[in-house]
Amino acid sequence: MKAFDREHSVWQRFTPEQRQEVLAYGTNYRQFLDTARTERLANKEILRQARAAGFKPLTDYTALQKGDKVYWDQKGKSVILAVIGEQPPEEGLKIVGSHIDCPRLDLKAMPVVEKDSIVYFKTHYYGGILKYQWVCLPLSLLGVVYTAAGEKIEVSIGDDPEDPVLYITDLLPHLGKDQAVKKLNEAITGEMLMPIIGLHSDTSEVKPAILQFLQDKYGIEEEDFASAELEIVPAQKSREVGLDRSMIMAHGQDDRVCSYANLAAILQAKSAHKTQVALFADKEEIGSMGNTGVQASYFLDFMAELLALRGHTEDIYLRRLLRKSEVLSADVCAALDPNFESAFEKNNAGKFGYGIALCKYTGSRGKAGSSDANGEFLIKVRTIFNENKVPWQISELGKVDQGGGGTIAYIMANWGCEVVDCGVAMLSMHAPLELVAKTDAYCAYLAYKAFFESR
Repeated sequence: MKAFDREHSVWQRFTPEQRQEVLAYGTNYRQFLDTARTERLANKEILRQARAAGFKPLTDYTALQKGDKVYWDQKGKSVILAVIGEQPPEEGLKIVGSHIDCPRLDLKAMPVVEKDSIVYFKTHYYGGILKYQWVCLPLSLLGVVYTAAGEKIEVSIGDDPEDPVLYITDLLPHLGKDQAVKKLNEAITGEMLMPIIGLHSDTSEVKPAILQFLQDKYGIEEEDFASAELEIVPAQKSREVGLDRSMIMAHGQDDRVCSYANLAAILQAKSAHKTQVALFADKEEIGSMGNTGVQASYFLDFMAELLALRGHTEDIYLRRLLRKSEVLSADVCAALDPNFESAFEKNNAGKFGYGIALCKYTGSRGKAGSSDANGEFLIKVRTIFNENKVPWQISELGKVDQGGGGTIAYIMANWGCEVVDCGVAMLSMHAPLELVAKTDAYCAYLAYKAFFESR
């Protein structure tokens, strides 16, 4: 089987046995998607699987040896898993970095408002979305609230089939003459993304009745929203797409398709020459800021702690580790969409169903904001994939002047690591429901596992 082949899809290249592995992987991946609906829930599920596989907190160790499995839980919203290799950590790590946050709507600090006897939640969108896509969908409310008494309340409304859902209205076409002539990004504004949450009341005002419902069901006062993290996501769970069931539709596949592959790879990879590290980061969609994003100190702190367990507390050892480390930035890229062909340069666009995609650079207009991987590292990654028969392809994010985007790659490149973006080419990226090919999702797992096990 040719690993690099732009003429034949992965399904065409795979044996019947490999095709069955694709389907089994797709089933497990969908279970992850339907469980890991927010970054907090993804953190929880990743740690559950890691603990079941023998991973222990790094703080449990006073020394490390080959095969030890350790984890770091960053405030319940990011995770690091590592398997100690034969070489000491200061000789460099094999890192696959993915993110578990995704575009969504967040509730504002004082979200409950009443307009003409209808009660709404006020929201602020998180990450890059097309706002018009979020109307007229069944929506779930997920997250946590901390009450004045310090109690943590976990909220889940809309995910159970018996639950009510939330809903954002749009204007009927009969009255939409003025709306129809607006640009797409102006027809629905951010402040219009207000889900309806209630209508019934025994008095002239509805808001007090809805607040009373929240107090009765969850013990939440209006002031408690100020110490809450509540997210609105599509209530629709994952579904198979296509008469041949070849694709998966779900919310949050950017970047949970790569995160699940990252998790599956480190859980199943053989302990190897170098220490293997799987990063599951928060806040990538808003620039990797905050104390759970990759621009924070926790990932460097984790590596410093590994070195400290070997008696190396001087900063120079951390710098050497970073310079010798190799990273796959595991994030999605845009697959060629025949319906919007003019946005792509076909010869360099990732193809749907053709394997994991290597993206040498991201950025925009002149590669601005990109790490731009060097040829020396690319030939090494190519060789790993070819030797392990991992179907792969080349991709970039649209035409040169069309737009662009970024990942965590430039951050780790700034530390001195060798980095290249390596992820799944998907359709309808950042839409409420995104689309990936099952074969591509499986190829991500094969790619990350082969990378972890390489020298």
